[in-house]
Amino acid sequence: MNLPLAFFGGVDPWIFTFSFITVAVTLWMGFRSAKSSKTASDFFVAGRSVSVGWNASAISGEYLSAASFMGVAGMVMSSGYDALWYPVCYACGYLFLLLFIAGPLRRFGAYTIPDFAEGRFDSPMFRKIAVCFVLFIGFFYTMPQMKGAGVTLAYIFPGLPYWVGVVLVGAVITLNVALGGMKGITLVQAVQYWIKLFAITVPVFVLMAVVGFYNGQIGANLAPGETAPAASAAQASAPSSTGIERKPLVAKAPADTAWIAPFGPLTTKAVNAAAAALPAEQRAAFLAEHQKPYSLVYTYSLIIALVCGTAGLPHILVRFYTNPDGVAAKKTTMWVMILIGVFYVFPPVFGVIGRNLMPELYSGVGAKGTDKVVLELPTLISAKYGVVGSILSGITCAGAFAAFMSTFSGLLVSMTGALAHDVYGRMLRPKSSSAERMVAFKLSAILIGGVAVTLGCFVEPLEINFMVGQAFAIAAASYFPLLFMSVWWRGMTMKGAATGMLTGGLCALGAAALTNLGTLALDKGPMGKIFASFAPLNGFWAEHPLLRILCEQPAIWSVPLAITLMIVVSKATAAQVPADIRMKMLVLHAPEKLGLKQEYIQDHQAGAGH
Repeated sequence: MNLPLAFFGGVDPWIFTFSFITVAVTLWMGFRSAKSSKTASDFFVAGRSVSVGWNASAISGEYLSAASFMGVAGMVMSSGYDALWYPVCYACGYLFLLLFIAGPLRRFGAYTIPDFAEGRFDSPMFRKIAVCFVLFIGFFYTMPQMKGAGVTLAYIFPGLPYWVGVVLVGAVITLNVALGGMKGITLVQAVQYWIKLFAITVPVFVLMAVVGFYNGQIGANLAPGETAPAASAAQASAPSSTGIERKPLVAKAPADTAWIAPFGPLTTKAVNAAAAALPAEQRAAFLAEHQKPYSLVYTYSLIIALVCGTAGLPHILVRFYTNPDGVAAKKTTMWVMILIGVFYVFPPVFGVIGRNLMPELYSGVGAKGTDKVVLELPTLISAKYGVVGSILSGITCAGAFAAFMSTFSGLLVSMTGALAHDVYGRMLRPKSSSAERMVAFKLSAILIGGVAVTLGCFVEPLEINFMVGQAFAIAAASYFPLLFMSVWWRGMTMKGAATGMLTGGLCALGAAALTNLGTLALDKGPMGKIFASFAPLNGFWAEHPLLRILCEQPAIWSVPLAITLMIVVSKATAAQVPADIRMKMLVLHAPEKLGLKQEYIQDHQAGAGH
């Protein structure tokens, strides 16, 4: 006998149950793990005792955010093949980490990336600069996680305001982090990876068994005048035996020819907007001249941002300090590539199927747009299979909770560590005890969580994956050049590193913020009124599509700018290369068996209480 499909004003009991269980288990594991977090080392680096298997699962759980679970599917649905660069490059970024950064970074033995920055260049000032970018990147990355929280809660509880979901989820995660720090969330994140993998795979296989595979979804939506291949046309017109009817293509959904094109709606949106502002007789010539080169610029910049940005994310990099040694860090990275590679096979399938079966999402924005296709799509089979659809939707909602909760937890630990360890423990009160730093950690977690929730309330109109891509661009232009050049070039000086990181990172940050402000001004809701003064930016972007691309995806120029400045300024200040640079390079690169690996924090622990 079927259970009633709604209670408490339209809340599906299955969806609510699975989501509640996920949150409850997360909190239970957090409280349980918190009991073992007794020292500052436990809070910041989990006592450097996390095994390869657990750490690989935890990093994968932390990395597979709302952008991976919900955003990839939503962007594939809205933009087609263009969006596949996101999952491909998210995974490829770990190859950079494996080859160039993971092992050396762990051998240095710091707690945070600002620790590494100060230790590599013997400069307390550089720590302050590095801390700022932990916060810049972290807050940019928390906003899409909060968007995922708001969308999911608004879906589970119809009529619930978006901001309420942001506040509720933010408060739960902040409590979890404040209680147990890094050690407390490691088990949680590891388990959440497997929850997410289960939640994305099972519904996909069931949906494909019911509504058909990939080939059955292509050829169903055609632009006027197009002819479908014979097989696709037959599939599109054949009566459905599933009880699910194909819905007519809506105006905002890109036609198949555009959707599967190498340069689709994502990479051509700037040049298309510029063409739309031209007289009709000039549009075709303008598109023929500019569409492909501008799309290539967008694509290359996106690839650079995602691949290099992965190797510059503070909340991911700090995880390698939890491994016992550099060898374990490299093994962990290899397994992370495998785990996330398996996961990324599945979200695009939701976008492919959702394009035909839920075209109404194209006309929605914010919490009602394509970003919720993963949550909504399984319910379509309820008409024929009853509660099975609700159960599957409940499973995907549980996965969505695991996604944004695990990533926000990692971001919160990273940013909290920057405040509690770097600012409080190393700058303001270097003689503070371990207990005092633990108190500072808990208070910092509450402060950072509050700011992140506030920012998350403003970004409902922005796409989850788009925001994450911009966070990656900032990381690619700041931390990636710092780490790559510092690890592999002994001639780098503090002034060179600081100049390159500041210039590249701030340019990327400013450019990304400009495009977001213009987009928020277009919102028809309250965000449009708040950011109305930035509406003229959209007219400027229409007139200058190349500038829009370079601001929306700044990695193609900001990363080379940062590296060039690091080289030029370091050459000009070559006399300031640290005197012990040879020993530091040995520590970074020599095999652990030689006994040169150090624990930087222990080497500098006078009065630190570690």
